[in-house]
Amino acid sequence: MKGVIFDLDGVIVDTAKFHFLAWKKLANDLGFDFTELQNEELKGVSRVRSLEKILKWGNTSLSEDEFKEKMAAKNDHYLSYITNLTSKDILPGVSRIIDFLTEQNIPISLGSASKNARPILKKTGLMDKFHAIVDGNDVSKAKPDPEVFIIAAEKIGVAKENCLVFEDSVAGVQAANIAGMTSIGIGEKDVLHEADHIFNSFEEIEIDFIKNLLTT
Repeated sequence: MKGVIFDLDGVIVDTAKFHFLAWKKLANDLGFDFTELQNEELKGVSRVRSLEKILKWGNTSLSEDEFKEKMAAKNDHYLSYITNLTSKDILPGVSRIIDFLTEQNIPISLGSASKNARPILKKTGLMDKFHAIVDGNDVSKAKPDPEVFIIAAEKIGVAKENCLVFEDSVAGVQAANIAGMTSIGIGEKDVLHEADHIFNSFEEIEIDFIKNLLTT
């Protein structure tokens, strides 16, 4: 039996822009800037590790209590941005693939670093489509460690080598590859070149392509 694992941010919904705005406000409050290019490096990275990288870029240090306060503040800002998410915010082509997998009774799991995965899935109306959800609350190791995908596979009862993973980050693709899964990159080919298959978006993915992966 085959199973499919989806990342969330940048794969199902474009929440990367909200992460950028929240991290940028945090950096600006600390007295330095934060660029969209730097934000790209945080894709698939945990909140703790992201803040560590940002502080390093800004040549700034925080006490343990200040660090926790800033993480909480960032998340509050992020949540304020996603408050109005609806099914209209699902990226083009995603629902078509998820609906096909559902029709074929293929188990679907989420494997995301986000600690807000559940509220996002609820707001977009996708919660009931997933047989299992593994997010930042369930793991201790960030991608490219494959922990999140390994747990996601276990929760849907599918062997690692029989899982397909949709990812938009380098770290996520690497995690899928390390786990021995089939990695499908969503994004730019020169960035996600380590993926087994790469598409600019779900709109490019033909159902026959998915059928072939599920039967081989």
